[in-house]
Amino acid sequence: MNPGLETAFSLSLPLLLGSVLLGYLLGVFSGLVPGIHTNNFALMLVALSPILTEQGLSPFYIALTILSNAIAHTFHDIIPSVFLGAPDGGDMALAVLPGHRLLLEGFGAEAVRLSALGSAASVVTSLIFVLPFSLFFGAVYPYLEEYMAWVLLFIVFLMLASEKGEQIPGQGSLAVYRYKALAFFLFFITGMLGLFAFRMESSMEPFINFGGASILLPLLSGLFGASQLVISLMTGSSMPTGSVSRMELSRKRIVRGVLSGSVAGSLVAWLPGVSSAIAALLARLFTGGNFDTENASLRVRKKEVQKPEEFPASEIQDKDIQKSNLQASGSSAPLSVSWGADDPDSELENAKEFLVSVSCVNTSNAIFGLVAFVVIGKTRSGAMAAISEILGAEAFGNFTLLLFFAAILLSSLLSYFSTLFIGNNIHRFLLKIDYHKLCFVVLLGLSTMVLLFTGFFGLFVFIISTPIGMMASFMKVRKSHAMGVILLPVILYFL
Repeated sequence: MNPGLETAFSLSLPLLLGSVLLGYLLGVFSGLVPGIHTNNFALMLVALSPILTEQGLSPFYIALTILSNAIAHTFHDIIPSVFLGAPDGGDMALAVLPGHRLLLEGFGAEAVRLSALGSAASVVTSLIFVLPFSLFFGAVYPYLEEYMAWVLLFIVFLMLASEKGEQIPGQGSLAVYRYKALAFFLFFITGMLGLFAFRMESSMEPFINFGGASILLPLLSGLFGASQLVISLMTGSSMPTGSVSRMELSRKRIVRGVLSGSVAGSLVAWLPGVSSAIAALLARLFTGGNFDTENASLRVRKKEVQKPEEFPASEIQDKDIQKSNLQASGSSAPLSVSWGADDPDSELENAKEFLVSVSCVNTSNAIFGLVAFVVIGKTRSGAMAAISEILGAEAFGNFTLLLFFAAILLSSLLSYFSTLFIGNNIHRFLLKIDYHKLCFVVLLGLSTMVLLFTGFFGLFVFIISTPIGMMASFMKVRKSHAMGVILLPVILYFL
């Protein structure tokens, strides 16, 4: 009998709770530490599963730990995105500038609170969508799979067509096409990198190998983790001394953000190679949001630059803070900028709503990754690929699935309160540490992990991926285009 099936009849409540708690703690760690992704722990647990199984621990508990880790991670990864400007992988890349907007306004804790609310609401919303979406996609997926390449190509077209780049006065009307071309170049070069890495995956000779080595570890760690860490080391960061925690977003905007994010995250979970970052982008496009999430959150104001003596002292100080943060993020925008367009308050509300939406996308996508695996037998995330390798699809009966949903609820409940607590207090801790040293330590840890689990070839891929991942920041285009590393190979597979 499959080990996963046996647990349905011989469960240990302490082991169940312990597995969820361990996964939750790993999710807190991976969510808070820049460059560490939930896939890192998933791959490590898969690699260690034979040893743990030999010691008498059922694979079912290991799978519970991986799932709880994935859920808790989607709550906590907003914190480094807001306070450190270090998004986790591609998933939270779109939240960085809106989060920093609120941070600079003194509402960093509010950004975290809104994100936690969105993730928690998404859990409830997603569980409501489970039955109708399962029935629908269970029926249409065989037909959808036949045209999967065209569906993915359409999504890539939307990604590239929506790229606007950095808004600079006087750059001409054709500049937007230059940014689209740069976005296509980033998509293409990462796609070629993915094709090379997957084709040469057999060249990996890990120093620690329990059967769980994956080329995705160096690819994603380099493109989305190490690249951001290196940029942080090359620049600086400015942390406000205070952070107010209160929510002033209207119920209408919260509900709209929850619904758009949850639906987008639920839908793309059925499509191969489509990340949460892409789902968040689609949610913004289809809800008609005018907030340019990655490049145009700072609007250049077309007006004559005033002389220094014409500014009040407090306004000069605010502009100096804005200038230092622009320089830290590598922006080339001039000093004469404003946060909004004609209505700064509306722009601020858009930023808050988008944070709710992108958080809903990530959590909903993690939940429906499990549902998609059960219904169509396909894995759409590193966590579900790991669970599939440990248990197999046949282990998911109704009772087992209910236990997984219970683990999701418990991990979400714990994560909601810990995210609020950390968001309210982390700025005090960050003021006491050297962020550059933190980035260096994490970067060193990532490199060591890649070397141990994927060998010298994996380290080679990691080293190549890192500067390619940095290109998005220097070209001023969305980093989500780097998902071509998975999308292009998947599209070619289905063609």
